[in-house]
Amino acid sequence: MTNDREQKNGSATVTLEVTDVSRQKLVRARKVSRDASVSELVRDILPQMRLPATSGRGEPYTYHVRLEREGRHLHGSERVGDALQENDRIVLQPNIDAGAR
Repeated sequence: MTNDREQKNGSATVTLEVTDVSRQKLVRARKVSRDASVSELVRDILPQMRLPATSGRGEPYTYHVRLEREGRHLHGSERVGDALQENDRIVLQPNIDAGAR
C-alpha cells in the first residue's frame, strides 16, 4: 500500500550526496525519508561524515545546508521530499560565530 506522497514521488525515500564545505568528505546518504526535516537529516548524517556536532568549547554547531542544484540554503524545517530530488548534492557548512564566548 502506498500513500499519496509515495505515488507522487515514486518512493518514500531518496538517495543524496552530502559533502562538507571543504569537499574532503563525501557520503552517499541512502534511504533518507522524504518525510524527514532537513534538520533531522543533518543530525543523522553528522556522525557518518565524522563532522563535529560541537565546538572545542562544547558549544553546539549549527550547520547550514546548501542545495547545489538550486544554489540556495535550505531551512531546517523544510521536508526532504519537498526540497530535494533523487541524487541531489548538498553541502554542510558549520555556522561559526567569530569571537563568540
